[in-house]
Amino acid sequence: MHFQNENSFEVEKKIAISPIAILPIGAVEAHGPHLPLGTDNILAERLAEKVAARTNAFVLPTLPFGQIWSLKNFPGSINVSNESLISFLIDIGTSLYEQGFKIFVMLNGHLGNAVALKEAARKLYQLHHDFKILYLFYPGTSKIVSEVRESESVHGSYFHACEIETSYMLYLAEDYVDMKKAITDMPNIPLSADVMPTPWEEFTTSAVLGDAKLASKEKGEKIISIAIENMVTLIEGAINATRTSN
Repeated sequence: MHFQNENSFEVEKKIAISPIAILPIGAVEAHGPHLPLGTDNILAERLAEKVAARTNAFVLPTLPFGQIWSLKNFPGSINVSNESLISFLIDIGTSLYEQGFKIFVMLNGHLGNAVALKEAARKLYQLHHDFKILYLFYPGTSKIVSEVRESESVHGSYFHACEIETSYMLYLAEDYVDMKKAITDMPNIPLSADVMPTPWEEFTTSAVLGDAKLASKEKGEKIISIAIENMVTLIEGAINATRTSN
């Protein structure tokens, strides 16, 4: 169910029946020559639709801008601060709570948003203890990622426009991928990048962190299927917790 397509005469009753809102959150940033700037938005939207179909949830309009400080100097990138993102999410969450929603799922397509989402969830919890807030970013997929990956990971936690993220796009939004332009870029990311502010242009000119040429739809399906199962399980757990508390 797409929330923005509802009307105010009927939506109140529908929220009472299914008080679950999923907010796709992404970013607009460089993703190499083979993927669009809005890759994270597209992935978040497609995931939200699949998860909503399994949980009877509302899908909110996508929040398209994220915290992309590391890539903000690349052509096409649009950055918002953590502080702005946190405030925006608190306002959205509070409004949803006041409308009668009991579960707010922030479905994230961009790793750089993680700090803001966690802080917003904590602040919303302090404001509304009976409001279940989840912040989800491909949960429980580290094992399957390591199994399907053929190329070496250039960083312990980053994946970007590489074999993995390109595989996600091939599975969820193949029309947006131009594999003829896919490249291999295995930058040497210094250890200091984990403990000091480090713009990515210091170690990459492409914003690709790995071998995008090795991406495949099949790899994407294997990983995304597990991510979706885990997201559905987490939401169902929140639903059961809400019922128990009532």
